[in-house]
Amino acid sequence: MILSLFVFLTGTTVFGQEEHGGIDEKFNASDFIMDHIADSHEWHLWDKKNGESVAIYLPVIIYSKDKGFDMFSSKKIAHGHVYNGYKLEEEGDFKGVIVSVDAMGNVDEANIPLDFSITKSVVGLFSSCLIGLLLFIGLSRSYKKTGISHPRGIQRFLEPIILFIRDDIAVPNIGEHKYERYMPYLLSVFFFILINNIMGLVPFPPPFGANVTGNIAVTLTLAVFTFIITQISGKKQYWQHIFATPGMPVWLLPIMVPVEVLGMFTKPFALTIRLFANITAGHIIVLSLVSLIFIFKSLVVAPVSILFVIFMDCLELFVAFLQAYVFTLLSALFIGLAAEEKHH
Repeated sequence: MILSLFVFLTGTTVFGQEEHGGIDEKFNASDFIMDHIADSHEWHLWDKKNGESVAIYLPVIIYSKDKGFDMFSSKKIAHGHVYNGYKLEEEGDFKGVIVSVDAMGNVDEANIPLDFSITKSVVGLFSSCLIGLLLFIGLSRSYKKTGISHPRGIQRFLEPIILFIRDDIAVPNIGEHKYERYMPYLLSVFFFILINNIMGLVPFPPPFGANVTGNIAVTLTLAVFTFIITQISGKKQYWQHIFATPGMPVWLLPIMVPVEVLGMFTKPFALTIRLFANITAGHIIVLSLVSLIFIFKSLVVAPVSILFVIFMDCLELFVAFLQAYVFTLLSALFIGLAAEEKHH
């Protein structure tokens, strides 16, 4: 229902602009899709019939060597405007990046400022963390009141998932005697990914609609945490397998050691790309189906497009749980392999 309303509002806006002469240009599906899935310094809501956009402008926080820290609203640099020597580049190699410009308006490539801005992804990330805190604080209070009893309220939803992560992910892969120390991380990463995946499926209102897990910087950070925990947990057998594999001929070690070391880094790389690619691909497919209405310029296509969008969104809801499960499972597997003791 939410997606149907989103398609209707977007379609009405676009067609209204064309009829009133506000926008008389060919619809660019690529720009439409990228505007929705890419990170941004503003939260675009809709366009008015005169072509003016309605958006929530987020704070810009940047640091440059000559001016130090500076903070202002992203509205001041929206639509190509220059403010205090800064500009949000809209094309070229620095597209989507806040750059320093000289008096002639040219990009000063030697003085690109560091960007610490609150973007869409940052707002979505903080919001998902807040939702997670509220859920688990509520769960904690529920247990304090009722103790270990028949699940009630939010316990009915969260407890089976927690037990599933413990009994079907942590214990089989890490072991009964070691899994407890890794449960906080596994639970955190599972629910963080799941909440962000679900939030990304709801197009509005903000903070919903941010493509957090479709941001490769976020998935890379999660994978780096798994990598660090894996290496810290590594036992003698783990490092011996990498640098001196038992039973391996000595003359093969110069070949196998680089391969094994490379394997240490390909695991987090695979975690990064798998989550990023699956979530981004899902959003692109849904938005491509929405774009068909504008490409054919006919509301006759809308019912068929909406049906496919609803079907894909149901599939994406399944993928949201699946990707959270896969990332958590592989993290537990990598940690378990590293923490495994040598059996006699």
